[in-house]
Amino acid sequence: MLSTSTARAPSSLLSKLEVLSDLESVVKEFVDKHQLKRELWFPSEFLPAGEKDLDDKMISELRARARGISDSVRVAITINIVTEEGLPHFHRLIAQHLGTTTFWSQWNKLWTAEEDRHGNILRDYIRDSRLLNFQALEGIQFEYLRSGFEPQWTGDPYKLFIYTSCQEKATQISHANTGKLVADREPLLLAITQKIAQDEAKHYAFYLNVFKEILARDPNAALEAASFIMPSIDMPGISIANFNDYADVIRRAGIYGLRDYKKIVEQLIAAWSIDVMTYLDEVGRKAQEKIMSIPERLESVAQYIEQRSKAKSFRFDVVYGRILEMA
Repeated sequence: MLSTSTARAPSSLLSKLEVLSDLESVVKEFVDKHQLKRELWFPSEFLPAGEKDLDDKMISELRARARGISDSVRVAITINIVTEEGLPHFHRLIAQHLGTTTFWSQWNKLWTAEEDRHGNILRDYIRDSRLLNFQALEGIQFEYLRSGFEPQWTGDPYKLFIYTSCQEKATQISHANTGKLVADREPLLLAITQKIAQDEAKHYAFYLNVFKEILARDPNAALEAASFIMPSIDMPGISIANFNDYADVIRRAGIYGLRDYKKIVEQLIAAWSIDVMTYLDEVGRKAQEKIMSIPERLESVAQYIEQRSKAKSFRFDVVYGRILEMA
């Protein structure tokens, strides 16, 4: 059974931990399937790191291509790498919720090892290409890790799986769309972002399927947890200075925004069959109604933002302090 920090843990928490403990054999199957489908890769395959690799010609060509990358994409890459290098926060949160002595810990270790490559390859690319002001980036990363990440859902393992389902999909979309914007000028960055997005898609599938199993075993409590998380999620990196400006640039560039999140919610509702669930108690029915109302609310908010959006200029030290004008 998953361990708890105290024998006086609330009965609701014990029940949830018992459900997760019951799922361990299923999780083992999910992990085995994940590893069979996964293609293991390493950053050095994209940016060779041998003694005689990365000669002057290769670096010169890389930097020439990178100079053509727009500043809006550079802003997106900044948030992408900060998100990926926030990995210590998430390893800790998963360990806190799922324990360190069960099979769940094996998934946490595997997931962490796979995710670790994402920050590594982005860091290698940024440094070799001079895409960003590296010292400014290091400052952002330091402050983000130092400030911590303590979302409101801590303490509820069900909420962890809903958040990770939403977040893995959002990260997949962000990386994939970032790559599309450089496809015609920088094939290496396209390949890197595609590879990361493929990983995120597999991680999304894992968390989605785990929560589907939770819904089958404990539908009312699971829906209540989902109704807390799904209306909006705090993105990793939200604590960094001027985060809203970064997010606004990324939205205006068509990389990731509220409409993308609306699609994620709609996909999860369909994948988890939330709209057709029956035999719920009052708590479950209220949560179901709340979840089903989320897409319409997100659409209204998206329309409001778009209607009020005006041309704006932005400036980020990490993008060499240049002025970025956006419609």
